[in-house]
Amino acid sequence: MDAQQKLKSLVDQLNTVIVGKPEQCQDCVACLLAGGHLLIEDVPGVGKTTLAHALAKTFGLQFSRVQFTSDLMPSDLSGVSIYERGKEAFVFHPGPIFAQVLLADEINRASPKTQSALLEAMEEKQVTVEGETRALPSPFFVIATQNPHDQLGTYALPESQLDRFLMRISLGYPDRAAERELLAGHDRRELVDALPSLLTAHELQLLQRKVLDVHASEPLLDYVQNLIAATRTGQWFLQGLSPRAGIAVVRAAKAQALLSGRDYVAPDDVQAILPQTMAHRLIPVGDAGRGAVEQVRAMLDAVPLP
Repeated sequence: MDAQQKLKSLVDQLNTVIVGKPEQCQDCVACLLAGGHLLIEDVPGVGKTTLAHALAKTFGLQFSRVQFTSDLMPSDLSGVSIYERGKEAFVFHPGPIFAQVLLADEINRASPKTQSALLEAMEEKQVTVEGETRALPSPFFVIATQNPHDQLGTYALPESQLDRFLMRISLGYPDRAAERELLAGHDRRELVDALPSLLTAHELQLLQRKVLDVHASEPLLDYVQNLIAATRTGQWFLQGLSPRAGIAVVRAAKAQALLSGRDYVAPDDVQAILPQTMAHRLIPVGDAGRGAVEQVRAMLDAVPLP
């Protein structure tokens, strides 16, 4: 099976579990191919955790799930050293963060102290416990779910942590036909448990290298720079995008191009992933009545194509 067929089968398998959301499923695959962390934000009960489980299973990665709560401590994630009498020494017991995929369920229910413990892991792919730095498995992804900020018991994620997520997606309610399929069909958890793994960790790393090899032309990079510059004018957003966010946009666009069967990035690829890669990093200006996603789309319409 060549790379293109493999990528198509990855997306198709996700679509069997999360029905009626093909664009979101493709975004998730693009995010992991680009080597980024994924944030899924929506109201409870629309399939956020199911999607995260399905992604880990489909990509063939070892995963652990942590339910974030207000009393979750950083050591509950990273692990602790416990004195063992037989060895007459402290022995480190790794926490659930030592997995290839960490499903951080309801990440914004944990306190800022615990959320910040994830920062080093997400950026450096390592954790420091009791003064000792320990490498995390490779590949390492955080797939986090969060409820809307206006729900009880949630803390807003700090900007520095939001910036570590390559993409934020929202599932939304299913349409009528998809909801009927959910009502009449099998239990989603059973479907996820039965999913075969379509990749090995080595195959995933080969695909990630393919993403890096996708060509981005000079005019295309000019277009990305124009979009980034537009976020910094003060017309659309309070604060513009950082260079790290710009790099994230290009990486995500390359993954989108590869999923579309091309070895070069087109403006369509940038436009397809821009709201998902930009909106969670930006705060809209004024009271235009638009959220960040709508504001990004309005900005897209205003910036001319190359």
